[in-house]
Amino acid sequence: MKLCHSSTSQPSSLPLPYHTLRSTALSSSDHPPFLSSCHPQPSQNMLNLPRIDPSLRLRRAIHASDTLLVKRILSSHPNLLQNPDSSPTGLSNSNLHLASSLGHTPIVSLLLSLYAPPSSPPTTNPKDLPSLKTLPLNEEYQTPLHLAAASGHTEIVHLLCSSCQGCIKKGDLRGRDALMLASREGHDTVVQILLTFSPSGPAELLEASDIDGNTALHFASSNGHLLVLRTLLAAGADAEKRNVWSWTPVAYSATVQAEVYFKGLVSEVERRNKVTRDVREKGTGGGVRIVNLGDGEEM
Repeated sequence: MKLCHSSTSQPSSLPLPYHTLRSTALSSSDHPPFLSSCHPQPSQNMLNLPRIDPSLRLRRAIHASDTLLVKRILSSHPNLLQNPDSSPTGLSNSNLHLASSLGHTPIVSLLLSLYAPPSSPPTTNPKDLPSLKTLPLNEEYQTPLHLAAASGHTEIVHLLCSSCQGCIKKGDLRGRDALMLASREGHDTVVQILLTFSPSGPAELLEASDIDGNTALHFASSNGHLLVLRTLLAAGADAEKRNVWSWTPVAYSATVQAEVYFKGLVSEVERRNKVTRDVREKGTGGGVRIVNLGDGEEM
C-alpha cells in the first residue's frame, strides 16, 4: 500500500538539480498530488445531491422524537405547522396526528403552543395560524385525540383534552369518538380522563353511539376489557341500550367469565341505584321544635 508523506517514496539517490525542482513546482497545480490523493475533494455528483423536502424532514424528525429539530424546522417553515401527509398511506395526518399516535409528548406540547388560542375564530387563510378551537382532521375524520386515545397515551390525551374540550365528543367517519376507541383498546385511564374532561358531563359521552348503534360499553364488552366495563358502568352507562341489530352490550361478552362478571357489575350498580333512590324518597332531614322555657328563653 502506498503511503502519503513517506520517506521511502523517493529513491535514495542524489538530490535533483535546482532547475528540475523549479520547473516541477511551476507546472504543478495548487494542490500537490500527494495532498489530493490523501484528501479527496468532493465530486460534482456529491455537490448536486437533491435536497430533502422540508415537510418530509419534519415528519422524520417527529418519528425520531427530535423536539429541537422539529422546532428549528418550524421556525424556518412556519407554514408546515399542519403538514398533512399526502402519501398513499398517510391519510392526510398532520404533524399533531403523527406525534399523538407515536406518543411523543414534548413534540405534542410544542405543536400545541404554536396553534392560535381557542378564542380565535377558525380561518381559511393559509397564512394564519390554525385555531385550537377545532383540532385538524385526517381523511377518516379523526382528530389527534382519536389516535392518542386508541394508543393509550394518557399524558397526550390529557394535553389535548385541556387544549380542546370540544373535540372530546367529535366522531370520526364511522361515528366513533375517542371514548369508544379507548374502550375498544382497554385503556381505562384514558377512559377516566375523557369522562372527566367532557364539557357536558359524562352522560353525553356514555349515551353516544356510532353509525351501528354501538356505545363505548359495547366496545368494552366485545373485547373483554373488564376494568373498562366497571368504569363505564360506575359512571352511569346504560347496560340495556341496544344497537341497530337489537344487541345489548352484555350479548357481546368475549367469554363466559366476562359475561358473568358483566352481569354481576350490572346487578351491583342497580342495587346501589335503588338504595340511592330510596334514601332520596324517604329523606333524612328532621324538623326542629322551639320550646319556650318560661323565662323568656327559647331552646
